[in-house]
Amino acid sequence: MTPKSQKHWNGDASTLLRATGGFRLDRVDADASPGYGRRKRDAVADLVAGADELSELQERLYASARGGTSEASVLLILQAMDTAGKGGIVRHVVGSVDPQGVQLTAFKKPTPEELAHDFLWRVRPQAPAPGMIGVFDRSHYEDVLIGKVRSLAPEEEIERRYGAIVDFEKELTDAGTHIVKVMLHISAHEQRDRLMDRLDRPDKHWKYNPDDVDERKLWPDYMKAYQSVFERTSTANAPWYVVPANHKWYARLAVQSLLLNALLEIDPRWPAASFDVAAERERLRAT
Repeated sequence: MTPKSQKHWNGDASTLLRATGGFRLDRVDADASPGYGRRKRDAVADLVAGADELSELQERLYASARGGTSEASVLLILQAMDTAGKGGIVRHVVGSVDPQGVQLTAFKKPTPEELAHDFLWRVRPQAPAPGMIGVFDRSHYEDVLIGKVRSLAPEEEIERRYGAIVDFEKELTDAGTHIVKVMLHISAHEQRDRLMDRLDRPDKHWKYNPDDVDERKLWPDYMKAYQSVFERTSTANAPWYVVPANHKWYARLAVQSLLLNALLEIDPRWPAASFDVAAERERLRAT
């Protein structure tokens, strides 16, 4: 479906960006804007209009859970190479809704305590509660991406983790969580330009990490690792969406569209009043 607020799509983002059978990451043009043949100006207008629709749907989702009429929630999983724009998605897309309805978790390098447990131990408690939009800024997928590329775990353990992830996400969707898994796909050239921009601007030096240059040397290995992730964990209940992200305006609009579609599928309803509206109106008039 196409959100009614985003008027300039000529295709369904949920279909066009889905990593279905036979998907090949190396065939995705990071400069493309699938399903959106308009200019940045139109995308900005659609993003603003979509923010209003997203805000209303989020409030309905939150209210339906608080009213006891729904157990539904949404989990947005953001994965990408560094500089791909995850922070921008959080600010410009998720940031348009009431923050009390958002659970944001940024998974960093595991602590010694976390490493002493199974890799999903720290993830399970962060699953969104009913009525919430959960956001994973990086996620349990780091354990099969960095783990594979950097050989931080043996191959048989990586294989086990694929299966554990599929089972975990099935548990979530069975419980009413709608999962939106997004890989923001930028080109190696675009990443170099964005890293250089951080070096050129003193106000962005704090965002620069010298380790990113070392990770760039492993770019082909990371692309292969992502391909394995799509092949092993893109399921009917929790599919992957690969969003070309060289153009930030398109990436933000596409992720907003995917979130809107998830909420429209849930179709949250305002809960009925638990009190006599007419009686309360009379009581209020009497004060």
